[in-house]
Amino acid sequence: MFDERFKGRDFITILDYTRDEVETVLDFATELKERFKKGQPHKYLEDRTLFMIFYNQSLRTRNSFEAGMTQLGGHAHFLDPGTIYAPALEGDEVAYSTERVSDVARVLARMGHGISIRIYGDPVEWIYGKANRIVREFARWADIPVINMECDIYHPCQAMADILTVREQFGTFKGIKFVMSWAYSPSVHKPLSVPQSAIVAAATVGCDVVLAHPEGLELDDRILAAARKRAEESGGSFEISNDMREAFAGAHVVYPKAWTSKEFIPPIAEKPMLEETQALFDANKDWICDDAKLALADKDVKYMHCLPCDRGFEVTNEVIDGPHSVVFDEAENRLHAQKAIMALTMDEVGGGPDVG
Repeated sequence: MFDERFKGRDFITILDYTRDEVETVLDFATELKERFKKGQPHKYLEDRTLFMIFYNQSLRTRNSFEAGMTQLGGHAHFLDPGTIYAPALEGDEVAYSTERVSDVARVLARMGHGISIRIYGDPVEWIYGKANRIVREFARWADIPVINMECDIYHPCQAMADILTVREQFGTFKGIKFVMSWAYSPSVHKPLSVPQSAIVAAATVGCDVVLAHPEGLELDDRILAAARKRAEESGGSFEISNDMREAFAGAHVVYPKAWTSKEFIPPIAEKPMLEETQALFDANKDWICDDAKLALADKDVKYMHCLPCDRGFEVTNEVIDGPHSVVFDEAENRLHAQKAIMALTMDEVGGGPDVG
């Protein structure tokens, strides 16, 4: 039977979806992956259009969405805010260079079947939450699905690819120790969205989630509360550690990645405090994923990263290019997870593909 639960829904955060719905997406992504590998057509979105607005640069996100829409029989339009009237919130407009989000959303909704947006960091002056407000403003005004390709709070499509990869590697989520760890980078321009969505997704499906980071690099309290609640509901667990080696002990999945300090960006700080953030980063250069730390984990541990990684800082070449690394499986799974999301939400006929 067709699954009506997804028809026309936005995909802004996994917190908007139940565990059963998340696993339905994973099941369908697995089916689409098999069809892709066998060369079987799966044109669920024939003649459909996805508008993609990128305020930030991208390799995996842009290409996985574009390739995915092509494979589903539709077309993805790439929209650069620098070459259109950049969508802006009310009060942020600049005459003849921006256009209010409410107007852009309603225009695009008349011409296509979905809108996807990537925005964080410099385009919103590192004001935490503002990028998410822009995505939600699009969803408020558009009567077609809005897909979050990464904002400053969430990266749900990456997180879906992450847990799809975990399930492929282990066949289950139960009893899997999933460690989302901060790791050192010489760049402080790192949003909180990847770790926040990763812990929510892993907790939703029942992993034993450990969040590891030095003091001063805490995530959003609301996300932490949501992850704990999801873990309780799913039968998994959630804990926080300030010791990378301790966190890695017995881990089945390690996911070391840099993110910035929310204490040094607005609205907590008056403006981005780059020097203070850099000092905090530099005080924790030993937070690197190397063979010594990986040896503390389970013998079949999998190393994950959303990419691009900072080689020699977040991770050594020996680890990312070694036998425990599944980063390229993870990157490929962006394609399959997003195809499932798009097909389930954007198909206007019969409520989406038959996933029964």
